[in-house]
Amino acid sequence: MPKSTIAPFIVLLCCFSAFSQQPQRSPAGQTAAERNRPDALRQIIPGHYVFSSTTYNSGVIATSEGVLVLDALNSAPVARAEREAIADTIRQPVRLLVSSTFHNNYSKGNVAYPDVWKIGHENYRTDLLELMQREKVPAEEQKARLPNQTFRDRMTLYLGGKEIQILYVGRAHTRGDSIVYVPQDRIVYLSELFFADQFLFINDGYGLDWLRALDAVEALGAEIFVPGHGPIPADPRETRQQLRRFRQMLLDVRDAVQKEIARGATEAQAVATIRWPQYEKMQGYDAQRETAVRRLYQQLTGALP
Repeated sequence: MPKSTIAPFIVLLCCFSAFSQQPQRSPAGQTAAERNRPDALRQIIPGHYVFSSTTYNSGVIATSEGVLVLDALNSAPVARAEREAIADTIRQPVRLLVSSTFHNNYSKGNVAYPDVWKIGHENYRTDLLELMQREKVPAEEQKARLPNQTFRDRMTLYLGGKEIQILYVGRAHTRGDSIVYVPQDRIVYLSELFFADQFLFINDGYGLDWLRALDAVEALGAEIFVPGHGPIPADPRETRQQLRRFRQMLLDVRDAVQKEIARGATEAQAVATIRWPQYEKMQGYDAQRETAVRRLYQQLTGALP
């Protein structure tokens, strides 16, 4: 993938840095359920954190020149809580917000970053804008959630002595997922490319491409793989095994659907037949089993380009 030039970004980042402010403490707008959730910022390794809110994970990269956040999550209150935790623990301003998934549960929090430069894949921007227009989101909120800058294949940033790669490895959970890789620390933040110990969510996903994307992730040379959903073990290097189990799940989904196609089953017959007992107790299985069958069936038969 070609390396992009980022000189314009550096100039704009300097301008945004001058106006950065500490987030204000405000629980306003939280539901009772949100107030009772144990939101927490946890260090994975020095300089790298994850902010978890229920099953959602947001990546946090800390440098001497500021912080990069991956995914603002599902609401302004949750995003503000993350900024407060960053301010209290890391004591550096957030300079950059990278957004991976256009879905509301990962993009509504963008509004809590008005002073931060936002980056996303070009397909992410297109799909987020289409979603907000379809839902008749007010223009002011649309502007606050959209990225300031998009990329096609990759961006390489240098912040506080760290090389930070923002990569597009192809369609997966959506057609605009970004991942963030820090080579010197051998850690990669995968957002919703990776559901740790949970069943995949594939409403807008592409299972065959997702497998190829995970192969590209494995080829990076990382040792730690931060999921967008699910737990991170005390030894973060164990995330490699979690990632391999997730990839095996995708293979099992594909192979079961391929087998039904080979015997001549229609899509409806495949949905009625296919079960994965080894995954049925996982969070998300009941809600996504049928969708997983349908999306893979459509891709394997060419109905989903």
